[in-house]
Amino acid sequence: MNIPEPKWRSPTGEIIACVEKLKVLRENLEEIQRLCQDALDDAVLMGCDERQFRDVLVDLIARLENTYGGTQRESADKSESL
Repeated sequence: MNIPEPKWRSPTGEIIACVEKLKVLRENLEEIQRLCQDALDDAVLMGCDERQFRDVLVDLIARLENTYGGTQRESADKSESL
């Protein structure tokens, strides 16, 4: 499965160009894809409805929270100061 290569942007619209940041984002997406694929395969092998499992994954993603709290801009300010 091909993982999209978006032009990552900051909350203010600036393009993220740091090679190391882009590498980490790519590796994270690859890891998430592998984990989700394994979980889907397991669910189907155990007799679960594929569509229902996919819907649960979408809902799970939609419920993720920004653990840095605050607005995206505040979170970006915190990460830039690191």
